[in-house]
Amino acid sequence: MKTSLGLTRTVVRSNYALIAPDGYVPSVVPGWEKCVVNVILSAALGAKLGQWLVTLEKDGRGRGELFGYELFVFVIEGKVTVNKTALTGGGYAYLPPGTNFAILSKKAGTKLLLFRKRYEPLAGAEAPAFFTGHESDVAETPFLGDPRARLKTLIPDTMGADMAVNIFTYDPGATLPFVETHVMEHGMLFLNGSGVYRLGDDWHPVDAGDSLWIAPYCPQWFIAADPGPARYIYYKDVNRIPL
Repeated sequence: MKTSLGLTRTVVRSNYALIAPDGYVPSVVPGWEKCVVNVILSAALGAKLGQWLVTLEKDGRGRGELFGYELFVFVIEGKVTVNKTALTGGGYAYLPPGTNFAILSKKAGTKLLLFRKRYEPLAGAEAPAFFTGHESDVAETPFLGDPRARLKTLIPDTMGADMAVNIFTYDPGATLPFVETHVMEHGMLFLNGSGVYRLGDDWHPVDAGDSLWIAPYCPQWFIAADPGPARYIYYKDVNRIPL
């Protein structure tokens, strides 16, 4: 893609966005030092979640208090501590609302994906407590019985949880089994591979490093391309009564 000619695969619509890395412009975010923060999704777009990509320098850090928000941190590559718990590539942490967070990298080049949203309380249910894990320890489940399309669920599905974060892996040629149209909102980052995503009435080539926002009721479908598997990590809102 020749960006010098004003070309990009980035597309922003009222009900979806494809954000390609060639258009990133860093933001200065209070509490974050010695790092590059790219705010990919936010309320300014129309999303009800924040999706950030953060690249940390040596001794790069983020500190703050979540108040009524919750935060999910996924390590794309490198090594980081989240509230003094060490995480490497593929590791993740969930921080519940009302907690303080301290994220620190001793080594340059650590890359993080963050999902951030306002927590929606539910009577009789508690938000999940702080926890960490690694995606290699999470079993893959065939999606709707298809062994070529497999899902990992990173946040335990309890009624206290109002967000889900999953990793979807598709073998080449595997697809979503039908065009989905649903009330959930998605934020998404492609980790590996490539394919074609249908969003609304449009079809877009997607590649590793691309981010997507998919609004509620936007028709969506995906097919993975050769030569290797395609993987993306995605957010959706769950377990609450839609307005």
